[in-house]
Amino acid sequence: MKLRASWQLLKDKVNDILEKPILTSFLVLVLLFFFVIGLSLPYYIHDFYNFYGQVLSEAHGMLFDIAVIGILIFWLQAQGETRLRIRTYKDEIDDFRLWTSEEAAFRTVGNIKRLNRHKIYNINLVECYLSRTNLSYVVLKESNLNNANLSNSNLIEINLENARLNQTNLENSTLNQANLFGAYASGASFKDAYMIKTNLEKAFLIKANFKNAYLMEANLRGSYLTGADFEDASLYKADLRDSVGLTAEQLLKAKTLYLAQIDEEILAQIKEQSPELIGK
Repeated sequence: MKLRASWQLLKDKVNDILEKPILTSFLVLVLLFFFVIGLSLPYYIHDFYNFYGQVLSEAHGMLFDIAVIGILIFWLQAQGETRLRIRTYKDEIDDFRLWTSEEAAFRTVGNIKRLNRHKIYNINLVECYLSRTNLSYVVLKESNLNNANLSNSNLIEINLENARLNQTNLENSTLNQANLFGAYASGASFKDAYMIKTNLEKAFLIKANFKNAYLMEANLRGSYLTGADFEDASLYKADLRDSVGLTAEQLLKAKTLYLAQIDEEILAQIKEQSPELIGK
């Protein structure tokens, strides 16, 4: 009975040690140290300098392994983990696509910001629900946001350069100083949106809805504005020069064109029909 109890006590001690990785590693190191030193003792006594040189040679090889192989493996592992995280963020965006709920919107925004931290800006957000979210200062250049819902959102200084925003809902959103240079936003709705100093240069805004939008000091130079609706829009100091498809009839529906920069031909027609639009 005493032997069995002692054996059980020994097993418990061993199991206790094995459950502590640091302690286990230390004990293994101590055992190996005495084992190796014991075997090497004759060389230490009788041929120390020759043996010492061989030890240094092995030490240099160990350093080389750590420097080249160790660091390379660590870098490859880190890269693999990063790619896996990026894939996870994109998969979560796909999971919440078409889900019109507050949770879906905020989870998607979180994944967008995480992708931005990994310098991923071209993101597939087709038909994503992002209403009432905060995407200010986010970079989504060249992203696809066709048919997405970003209504009532904060999009201050968002970068949407060359992004696809066809049929996108941006109603009542704040896009002050946003960058939509070269964006494809045909049929997009900017109704009641705040777009002060927004850059829409060379953007495709065919049949876009700017009803009651605030476009003060906005840059629409060289943009494509065929069929765009500017009813009750504030275009104070807006730059509309060289726009393609823009007509005087579209601008005559605006709330104000005071100090707006407009091509001479269109400006002449506005002065003739509604001079108060370009006055104070």
